[in-house]
Amino acid sequence: MIRSLVGRVRRRLPAPAVRAARAGLLGWGWLTADLREPPGVIVVGAQRAGTTTLFRLLSEHPQLRRPTVDKGTGYFDDGYDHGSRWYRAHFPLRRPGRWRRTGFECSGYYLFHPLAAERIARDLPGCQVVAMVRDPVARAHSAHRHELARGFETLPFAEAVEREQERTAGHAELLAAEPGRVSFEHRHHAYLQRGEYDVQVARFIEALGPDRVHVVDADELFADPVPVYVDLQRRLGLPIHRPDSVGRWNERPGEPLPVDLVDRLRRHFDDHDAALAALIGRAPSWRKESLR
Repeated sequence: MIRSLVGRVRRRLPAPAVRAARAGLLGWGWLTADLREPPGVIVVGAQRAGTTTLFRLLSEHPQLRRPTVDKGTGYFDDGYDHGSRWYRAHFPLRRPGRWRRTGFECSGYYLFHPLAAERIARDLPGCQVVAMVRDPVARAHSAHRHELARGFETLPFAEAVEREQERTAGHAELLAAEPGRVSFEHRHHAYLQRGEYDVQVARFIEALGPDRVHVVDADELFADPVPVYVDLQRRLGLPIHRPDSVGRWNERPGEPLPVDLVDRLRRHFDDHDAALAALIGRAPSWRKESLR
C-alpha cells in the first residue's frame, strides 16, 4: 500500500521536484551509509527481458527490500567510480533481529557490461544474481523500440542490426581495459550482442560460481508466472510468497518483423542458444523444438 502510494505521488510530481527528492534521499543515505547494507540479491538483466516485472514481484516479497529511490543503481557498470559508500546509500536502513530483510536491486546493464560480474564477485562475496533471458530476436526488436522512444536511436531496426558490429566495434574491449570509461554505443546499440546470453551468463558463473547465478526464462515466467517465480524463490533460499497477480510491466508492443529477417536473426543465435542450453541444462523456451 505504502509503495503504491509513493509511486503515485512520484508520478504526479514535476520533474524538478522528483530530482530534488531523489537528491535528498541519496544525501541522507550517504550520511547514514554505515547503517545500511548492500544487497543480497541482484537482478542483472537482460535488458527488455522482463526485469521490471521481476522487480515488481520481488518488491512485494516480505523478506526483501528494494532500493530507496529507483529499481537499480547502475553502480557495477557505469557508476563504479562513485564508491561503495555511494552504493550503500541507495539501500534501506538495516533492521535488527527478526525484522531484518535482504536488500535487492535490478540493473539491466550489469549482465552485458564486461566488468560487472567481477566487480560484484569482489565487492559482494555472498550476493546471488538473477539473469533473465528472453527470445533474443524479440528482445532485440523490443530494445530497438525502447531506444527509439528514449531518443537514443534513429535508424530503423533492420539497418540498426546490420550496422551493429560497425557501431560497437572495440567498445567492449575499451570498457574492460579502462575502468571508469563509459560507452554510449555499447549500452544502447548492441541489439544482437545483448541476446548472446551464453557469453554473459558464463562470465557470471566464472566470477561467482554456478550456485549463485540463477537464470530465469522470461517467456516461461509470463506463460505460467507463479510456478516459475516460486522456483526462483526456492533457488534463492527465500520463504515462498505467492503473488495475487502478475502483470507485464514496461512492455513496448510493436509491429511484427518480416519473416525473412526473423529467420536470418534466428540463425545468428543458433550457436549461442545451444551453448546457453548446455549452461543451464535445458533448452530455452524459444528453442525447445529445434534443439530436440
